[in-house]
Amino acid sequence: MLSACAVLTVSACSNSDDGSAAKPPRTPPPSNSAPAPSASTAPQDAERNAVLDTYSRFWDEQAKAYAQGDTKGTEFSKYAAAVALSSTEDDLKDLRSKGIVTTGAPAHDTSVDKVETDEKLPRAKLTDCLDSTDWKFQYRSSGKPVPMPSGRLLRYETKVEAEKWGKQWKIIDVVPQQNPC
Repeated sequence: MLSACAVLTVSACSNSDDGSAAKPPRTPPPSNSAPAPSASTAPQDAERNAVLDTYSRFWDEQAKAYAQGDTKGTEFSKYAAAVALSSTEDDLKDLRSKGIVTTGAPAHDTSVDKVETDEKLPRAKLTDCLDSTDWKFQYRSSGKPVPMPSGRLLRYETKVEAEKWGKQWKIIDVVPQQNPC
């Protein structure tokens, strides 16, 4: 879409062939090249937006949980289930035993790869470029940073799976990849 806007901007500002000043741009007639959302795409778009919102809230609540060392007092379980929930609980238990919490939160650039709403259990697949640059691990008692490997990826691709349970999307699996993004 950005390239189409760039082409329109350039063509609207160009000079005529004879070197004279450009005439004011004409308003083009309405185009039929970008149809209005049909009845079949509008629900699909709504589901894409809903699953993206759930993923964003999943991370908001997960960052809260990691900052305090526990999911208690957060709404993390509202947005997470299955492996995503249990692996976070296991990770938090391990970090608590070491006295580690976090500050900040990761940033995201997420896209919805697929939404299957025609199934008995609607599913979605997402790809996220997770940026953990501003998500720091520190020792709770001292506030000192936890030493991290020097070569670790700070921005990496993550594959995400979600399912719709009743009216609520839930993130069921988050798998970090070894691919920088």
